[in-house]
Amino acid sequence: MEHKIKPRLGISLGDFNGIGPEVILKTLADNRLLNFCTPIIYGNIHLLNKVKKQLALENFHLQVISETAGADTKKVNVINCWEEDLELTPGKPNQESGQSALKSLQRAAEDLKNGKLDGIVTAPIDKDNIQSESFQFPGHTEFLTHYFEAPNSLMFLIGGDLRVATVTGHVPLKDVSARLTPDLLIQKLTILLESLKHDFHIQKPRIAVLGLNPHAGENGLLGNEEAEIILPAINQLKEKGNLIFGPFPADGFFGTASYKHFDAVLSMYHDQGLIPFKTLAFDNGVNYTAGLPIVRTSPDHGTAYNIAGQNVAQESSFREALLLAVDIIRKRHFNANPRN
Repeated sequence: MEHKIKPRLGISLGDFNGIGPEVILKTLADNRLLNFCTPIIYGNIHLLNKVKKQLALENFHLQVISETAGADTKKVNVINCWEEDLELTPGKPNQESGQSALKSLQRAAEDLKNGKLDGIVTAPIDKDNIQSESFQFPGHTEFLTHYFEAPNSLMFLIGGDLRVATVTGHVPLKDVSARLTPDLLIQKLTILLESLKHDFHIQKPRIAVLGLNPHAGENGLLGNEEAEIILPAINQLKEKGNLIFGPFPADGFFGTASYKHFDAVLSMYHDQGLIPFKTLAFDNGVNYTAGLPIVRTSPDHGTAYNIAGQNVAQESSFREALLLAVDIIRKRHFNANPRN
């Protein structure tokens, strides 16, 4: 049964001058989570001990290991991704914190690719200071899609029964319309359908698709994308027996709580989906990258430099990200081994 699986989860540190280390340690200080997974933090023990001291968690023990094979299933493990004892300057990102975030992510991704981990949970990065010759991506989603050679992926936000995905992710708003095509929508809707079925065990998912323009184009008065791009994609998948509806005007759709009647919502661009999602589910929201051969989740917030180092960051979103990763890994294992 799927509840017997105790996955080995890698945790990338994110930008250590943000709230990543704080929410990670606050989450894992609850040792009940060790019943569900074996956590391995990819970071540095000296830096984590500094954060522990700031959080008054000195009695919370971290086990240093050199390889995942040495992970203690009853403890929180740490793999040192750099040896320097770097200065912690909460709220003040710098080149060191950006490149350390990259080292953490790369090592965790490498171990995941080599089958040494069952999934990863990523803490927030600074999308600016992590840039380098080996990282030229808008964010985690694009990096992991490239690294794991997936043909496409989907930014998928989960908050309880509220699930919102986006067709376009980290792209400028002025470029959204030009990127939308029926083929792209079909790709994203197909990923969403497959994820709902296999990662969430929803046998016949109902999906709502939002329009791009105000009032979903108002029959062409406010834009033609709905009629020329979105509706043809919906109809093509409906002809195959899928329960896909829309396009709906985004404001009225969320304003009337129509999302409650669907298993997921597909928005056209980042803020169209994420603003209502974070308004409704910020404290427990999770960012899941669907369409990858591996499982990756993250909290739905950023580095939050404005509150870093003040011991006020809420760990609830990171905790939900960890638990969702465990749940999806178990469901995938059950799908592959239904009789075990």
